[in-house]
Amino acid sequence: MKILLVYPSFPDTFWSLKHALKFISKKASFPPLGLLTVSAMLPKDWQKKILDLNVNSLLPKDILWADYVFISAMSIQRDSVNKIITECKKHNAKIVAGGPLFSAEYEKYQHIDHLVLNEAEITLPQFLKDLEAGYPKKIYTTSEFPAITNTPVPDYQLLSFSNYASMSIQYTRGCPFACDFCEIRPLFGNKVRIKKTSQVIAELDRLYSLNWRGQVFFVDDNFIGNKHVLKNDLLPVLRDWMKEHRYPFKFNTEASINLADDEELMSLMTQSGFNSVFVGVETPEQNALEECNKVQNKNRNLLQNIKKMQQAGLQVTAGFIVGFDSDTPSVFQRQIDFIQQSGIVSAMVGLLNAPKNTGLYKRLKAENRLLNESSGNNTDSSINFIPKMNNQELLDGYKKIIKDVYSIKPFYKRVRKSLLNFKPKFKGTDSLSFPYIMAFFKSVYIIGIIHKGRSDYWKLLFWCLFRRPSMVVPAITYTIYGYHYRKIFGLMK
Repeated sequence: MKILLVYPSFPDTFWSLKHALKFISKKASFPPLGLLTVSAMLPKDWQKKILDLNVNSLLPKDILWADYVFISAMSIQRDSVNKIITECKKHNAKIVAGGPLFSAEYEKYQHIDHLVLNEAEITLPQFLKDLEAGYPKKIYTTSEFPAITNTPVPDYQLLSFSNYASMSIQYTRGCPFACDFCEIRPLFGNKVRIKKTSQVIAELDRLYSLNWRGQVFFVDDNFIGNKHVLKNDLLPVLRDWMKEHRYPFKFNTEASINLADDEELMSLMTQSGFNSVFVGVETPEQNALEECNKVQNKNRNLLQNIKKMQQAGLQVTAGFIVGFDSDTPSVFQRQIDFIQQSGIVSAMVGLLNAPKNTGLYKRLKAENRLLNESSGNNTDSSINFIPKMNNQELLDGYKKIIKDVYSIKPFYKRVRKSLLNFKPKFKGTDSLSFPYIMAFFKSVYIIGIIHKGRSDYWKLLFWCLFRRPSMVVPAITYTIYGYHYRKIFGLMK
């Protein structure tokens, strides 16, 4: 068999970092880890190629080469998926599709040859068995959540590493919390399933042997879902592995806010090479946290928690949401003030949406307030239900938040706040490669000379040289992120 694994393209969003990646001559932030893992589950004697449309174009010769085209996607990739399907059908290619988009909306994709849904550890072997027998079915699905202790090392060797800013690795699936707007629990369950430490080390060994050096993203939706195993098993081994290999990687991940409650855990993470974490803050409004069942964020000093993580050596990126039923017009300024005070440079603010199969989706459907499916894009100003607040007032308030936190003056003020709060603890080797040296010179020319706000760029650079000289690299990185955010929100003028 010849298998073409196709990953759809992303629109331009917070996460795409499209405009920032150009500074380091990269085409995508992360590789398609799901497809790389699926590839490793296929028979070893099959020929496999991976085509990431965030990196390369899909050509007719690619489709004609393949016996089957495998597609995996999230909802935000829906438009690209439709184009891929159209192109494949034009050349009579057989399609096998899976991943979150198809698992949630399989009824819309009946024209696809085979839908291998939910988690591949269960459904893919069933498909492969039937394929070998000559009678593959249309749909393979399961309500079970598999153990991931036998999940193979992803086929990283299929990638061209030079196209990516970071590699990805997975340690757990599932989340113990039940935020009603989040689709992680419906997709992966509330029980945190964990890979063996030996599996994680094997994956790091593979990346290391393939000469990857630099950022590695643990894609877990909540890396600290099982603190006991993390602290007593993985992190001590990971810390020793990193030291033995002379710190070839820098790790980042996603975690719930209660990470701030555990100083030992934060210390172990930084000793093991973690230097940043994404946290779902969502809102400082207690009523909204209650409404969406964000229990882990309730009744705590969120600003103090963020500062604890920053001072423990973890740069904090965070998600924020407006549009809860309990939100009033005062929420917009509250969000602005919170973001500015937190020193969170990358504050990913979006309008509330209800992904399919979530608790929020079911409630809104029962209330007859759903409008359409969620786009999955937290930068397109879309909302897929009728909000309690006046729709135009909500949209205007959202745009005010974006303008007030990403305009040049407040953005650079927040960068300074972040650099003052952050106390780096990771002591690994830190060599600057040629792309990152070039990124500095590009930032000087593009942000420091050509574009509006150049005086703020130079003020930050000199402030950093005199006040926090060890923070010059993060400072320049943040100016490049800011350039990207202003680009996607049309704030360059």
